[in-house]
Amino acid sequence: MNASNDLVAEAWERLEKSIIYYRGRPVGTIAANDPELEALNYDQCFIRDFVPSALAFLIKGRSEIVRNFLIETLSLQSHEPQMDSFKPGPGLMPASFKVELIDGKEYITADFGEHAIARVPPVDSCLWWIILLRAYVKATGDISLAQQIEFQQGIQLILEMCLAHRFAMYPTMLVPDGAFTIDRRMGVYEHPLEIQVLFYAALRAARELLLPNDDNCSCISSVKQRLVPLTYHLREYYWIDLKRLNEIYRFRGDEFGTEVANRFNIFAESIPGWLTEWLPRNGGYLAGNLGSGRMDFRFFALGNLMAIITALASERESQQIMNLIEQRWDDLVGEMPMKMCFPALEGLEWKIVTGADLKNRPWSYHNGGNWPFLLWLLVGAAIKTDRIEIAEEATDIAENYLSEDEWSEYYDGKTGRLIGKQARKYQTWTIAAFLVAKELISEPSHLELLSFERE
Repeated sequence: MNASNDLVAEAWERLEKSIIYYRGRPVGTIAANDPELEALNYDQCFIRDFVPSALAFLIKGRSEIVRNFLIETLSLQSHEPQMDSFKPGPGLMPASFKVELIDGKEYITADFGEHAIARVPPVDSCLWWIILLRAYVKATGDISLAQQIEFQQGIQLILEMCLAHRFAMYPTMLVPDGAFTIDRRMGVYEHPLEIQVLFYAALRAARELLLPNDDNCSCISSVKQRLVPLTYHLREYYWIDLKRLNEIYRFRGDEFGTEVANRFNIFAESIPGWLTEWLPRNGGYLAGNLGSGRMDFRFFALGNLMAIITALASERESQQIMNLIEQRWDDLVGEMPMKMCFPALEGLEWKIVTGADLKNRPWSYHNGGNWPFLLWLLVGAAIKTDRIEIAEEATDIAENYLSEDEWSEYYDGKTGRLIGKQARKYQTWTIAAFLVAKELISEPSHLELLSFERE
């Protein structure tokens, strides 16, 4: 017990050291504080990275930093019409920001992807921002912040961007490769699961936060109209279990009309060989992607775990996802919770899909690497499904290695035994995720900050 308490104390000390201040006020946390490597953009505050830090602070009653973060990032939101193809469109939130000193004055500068790998803007930032605003309101009861006109308009701008008609006839969001946590080319373009789950959660959060007035009437109506088909589409068409796999295996191709079984023209030959033996009879998961003639059969952890926490996945589906994790523990959790995706792309497929990206070599980084920040999501999903033993076992694994490995960003190898080849140490969301996981196990009601009831 003492060793565990010491580890928590160390984690809090590290989290405190990561705080960014702007004009004397705490406004976020840096991505990493590795003294051995060049900072690059790891000295900035990323919106997605800050989420576990924000939850840790909210749980501890230190809401000021979260409030300041929400205010400052809202001030960075893009408002200008997209006249220039190289500028962010209205509603977009930055991937990250940093505090700079210019002529003796402090300024916050934002990065909308102009400096990112491959120059891809973040789609997930605005979705996480709405989700985090709701978490702040639930933790503090400070609904007045969300009801300020600037916040109401900020939510509207995000929804207008996300709900805009595009060249697709699906209720899901169409996005490019690299536009979310997996920020490099990994064949996740089109309708990746993570974005769809965050989209669903942001819509539900927005429905709670928007005032029912004339200004919001159209926006609220659009949210309600999208939620029902989005929920049905993801539960019905993204879901994979043995029964569904047998249906896909027996699909006929090139069916024409509205009343067809193979709506997306998926060919049985696209089912990967590993899946038929790997999928347990009582397990299942939500596919990584779905589009025309395409189903990505890889397991993506963040999307599946958030689907459980936010109640997007049904009760039966949630239990089957946890069954899968439990029965394929070595593959998905291994020696450091847990895999970003499974399995890794290898050989010629890796070269073609990733562009021979050496950072995403097989079983490294996003391509099958293990990420400790996923610990809080795994624990949250386990609590939501009343599988506390999974939460405790995963947290015990993290306790054994995180401090010893200097709070590494990610791990390499099929079971996550190697510290990532280019991993930063003292990675803030690794530290914060551990703290949130411990708090959730100690007091499961904290999960209400992010979870929803099933509809």
